[in-house]
Amino acid sequence: MHPCLILCLLGSLPALSGASPFPRRRPSNPGKTVDVKSLMLLMMNDEEDGSGFDFDLPAYPNCPFGCQCNMKVVQCSDLGLHYVPNDIPADTRLLDLQANHITEIREHDFKNLHSLYALVLVNNLISKVHPRAFLPMGRMEKLYLSHNRLTTVPRNLPPLLEELRIHDNNIKKIESRTFAGLHKMNCIELGRNPIKNSGLEPGAFDGLHLNFLRISEAKLTSIPKDLPDSLRELHLDNNQIQSIGPEDLRHYGELYRLGLGYNKIRHIEFGGLYYVQNLRELHLNHNLLSSVPSGLPEMKYLQVVYLHSNNISQVAVDAFCPASFSVKKTFYNSISLYDNPVHYWEVQPATFRCVSDRRAVQLGNYKK
Repeated sequence: MHPCLILCLLGSLPALSGASPFPRRRPSNPGKTVDVKSLMLLMMNDEEDGSGFDFDLPAYPNCPFGCQCNMKVVQCSDLGLHYVPNDIPADTRLLDLQANHITEIREHDFKNLHSLYALVLVNNLISKVHPRAFLPMGRMEKLYLSHNRLTTVPRNLPPLLEELRIHDNNIKKIESRTFAGLHKMNCIELGRNPIKNSGLEPGAFDGLHLNFLRISEAKLTSIPKDLPDSLRELHLDNNQIQSIGPEDLRHYGELYRLGLGYNKIRHIEFGGLYYVQNLRELHLNHNLLSSVPSGLPEMKYLQVVYLHSNNISQVAVDAFCPASFSVKKTFYNSISLYDNPVHYWEVQPATFRCVSDRRAVQLGNYKK
């Protein structure tokens, strides 16, 4: 898996474990923080001279008041700051400003930070970003703006940006060409924003070669049709999607993992999964399905299927496995059917003939 994708997956969790390179202050809002040490390790891995990093080198003499500086890392979290400090060392590679009271990013806040690799602004009160604020940072690859009050994605993002985390804001619209020119973008986290299907303007993701996209806990009523066709992971959990039509996934044939849990999906039309033959994981838990979706036996690489907490009352003997073992390339290692009104004693054992281990199947616990 691509290292940037791994960090994006880690970053999508409420908090990352581990210690920072400096003594940690108690966070003002636990659960909405980024682990700076993990970010530093990724930076070291991405840089050719990463092995030369030494956490014990002396601190900068011109470190901003109250901050802690070491080896091109400036940590100013949990200081009650209302603005970005104006005396940040010009050679800073990682700037941590999370958990402050910053309300605005001004035009010249980062004017000298031409070498910045990562900027952490998580858990502030930011509602405005000047359209020229990020122009000086031509080398920045990671931008974390989650848990703020933004209503739009900032304009003129750094051209080498690979990862953008901007979940838990108040973004309702992704305008056309929002990400124009960002040819290295690999991962975008947009969850917990009130985005409707109509808020994804045509061309919003044009030119992107994304691997990972999350638009969970939004207001989508159907699978968006204008997302990058390069996606390996698409997470649309906790929306209001009601069905999957035969053309809804037509452009997403590269998907390895599809998350559709906690929606209102009642049915998946015949052929609804036809175009996603490369899937390894399919999450359909906590929906309103009354039957196992058709097409699963033809999916040669599918290993994980979450169908728990639906309304499935019957499971046919050919619901998961093909008639011939030669068609299935990999066995299932997880099929969850618990919390459904299906009697496990009515399910024929041969139904799970292409499962790696009997412990991989979960049935029962229906309490409705």
